[in-house]
Amino acid sequence: MTSSEATRILRELRGKALSDPEQGERLLEIIYGELRQIASRLLARERVDHTLQPTALVHEAYLKLVDQTRMDYQDRTHFLRFAAGAMRRLLIDHARKVKADKRGGQWHRVTLDEGFMGHDTDAYEVLDLDRALVRFAEFEPRAAQVVELKVFAGLTVAEIAETLDVSRRTVDGDWAMARMWLARELTG
Repeated sequence: MTSSEATRILRELRGKALSDPEQGERLLEIIYGELRQIASRLLARERVDHTLQPTALVHEAYLKLVDQTRMDYQDRTHFLRFAAGAMRRLLIDHARKVKADKRGGQWHRVTLDEGFMGHDTDAYEVLDLDRALVRFAEFEPRAAQVVELKVFAGLTVAEIAETLDVSRRTVDGDWAMARMWLARELTG
């Protein structure tokens, strides 16, 4: 079970609906571990008593990604990028629902790792982070993608460079700029 096999399956399915359940099961079998790592990384930043578990998050995101009229994923990395985004949106939707249910109760907090902000770990509200990333993407869309791929999908600089078809140096520059902007934006 290799990443090249996942890429092969995804390329065979490009532009088609996932009509062959065997291919869908095989794809999930190949990338399940990576999807679970992404989900665990995202949930590690959530509060301890969060009701979503990594397995449920993986399954919900996977169903959203393959339950489309046409699959158009270029390769494994491209699919994982969209999977991380889908999981992030599920967590944001969950946070909004809980907040609405509690009529202004505590928002769910996201802890960004030390490497992201460049100093001790700080907790930020997931909705604040989402709003900041949306604003940042308005004037720096590629750098915002770098943040999503690094923080939420857990991709390396090399993988991000390959996914975005840019140099590693460009990714490093985008990452440095994004860290500074988001740190300023989130700390007021």
